[in-house]
Amino acid sequence: MQLPERVDVVVVGGGVMGASTAFHLAEAGVSVALFEAEELASGSTSKAAGGVRANFSDELNIALGARSLDLFSKFLERPGYEIDLRRPGYLFALTKSEDVSRFEQSTELQKSLGVESRMLSAKEASKISPLLSEEGVLACSFTPNDGHCTPEAVVLGYAAGARKHGATVKTGVRVTGIELKGGEIEAVTTSAGRIKTGAVINCAGAWSPEVAAMVGLELPVTAYRRELAITEPLGREFDDLPEEFPMTIDYSTSLYWHREGKGILMGFSDSSNPPGFELKRDPRFAEKLGALAEKRAPRLLDLGIQSGWSGLYEVTPDHNAILGEYKSVSRFFYATGFSGHGFLQGPAIGEILRDLYLEKEPFIDITALSAERFSRPDSLRPELNIV
Repeated sequence: MQLPERVDVVVVGGGVMGASTAFHLAEAGVSVALFEAEELASGSTSKAAGGVRANFSDELNIALGARSLDLFSKFLERPGYEIDLRRPGYLFALTKSEDVSRFEQSTELQKSLGVESRMLSAKEASKISPLLSEEGVLACSFTPNDGHCTPEAVVLGYAAGARKHGATVKTGVRVTGIELKGGEIEAVTTSAGRIKTGAVINCAGAWSPEVAAMVGLELPVTAYRRELAITEPLGREFDDLPEEFPMTIDYSTSLYWHREGKGILMGFSDSSNPPGFELKRDPRFAEKLGALAEKRAPRLLDLGIQSGWSGLYEVTPDHNAILGEYKSVSRFFYATGFSGHGFLQGPAIGEILRDLYLEKEPFIDITALSAERFSRPDSLRPELNIV
């Protein structure tokens, strides 16, 4: 496999972060080589539920989500790929008074940042998300311009766009080392050979700590298994359901569901899963899912499961991304630890990494997401609107 002798930037990881970064850099005239150890989108991206939103509690995440939604909406024109974007909204069902107060504050913050957001009663919410049971629901948070799209299509679209602008995109190639001289990057070694470069961008997701360790950087990213299921096609007894309804989340249990083709995609974050890279599916997952659905969306119990899969969440201590440039090694960048909201922030992150490399001011100050923040625990600002 022939590699270029030299490129300006090597991007490690072929998920949404890596593909978006390669596209934005190549579009700006930077020579790029992206290396993915398996297939494009084969890591966490292809296992994502596909949700895209700006419904967050932290202003940084709201801004990243809103910017990405704007880029998703124009994806068919740039880079030019169909991603099946649907925008029926995001709906968080709240059953605890403290959560209602928290989301009321989030709603006001989102509105102040230009995101359409409002609180609904349980009755109002069940009208737009008919599978939702109102029992025990105190209020709901609704952002009507959020939605979902196809993760694999986003990655393939960005990769194709990167190639169109001259980037080298290689799959089945593992990065094995980073050569340094005097604190500067000189080359990257891979399973396909050596390539000279002066910059590396670490977008390896759950595997990013391994890449960071090559330059002496410790990243507090932990992998956890998450699982989801897609039901059989809806029968005539579900004819009352609209063609689209919001991605709906029972906040206290993390049970979520949305339309997916002719069926329903659903899942939840199982906190009993230990950390690690084990992807073997839980034989009790359907049983656990059913126990949650029985209370919050009982009609889901009338549907059989047709397919499903498990994937990895890359989680940080404060459920926020780790994003920035490692100052101890010249031109080593990282974007990882997105804690379940990485796919939806991928377009904006690609823009930011492009600007950081070009030494331009990104559209938003991302200093608070630096890896250095973990040495100052009092500076952490945990994201609360998580699934």
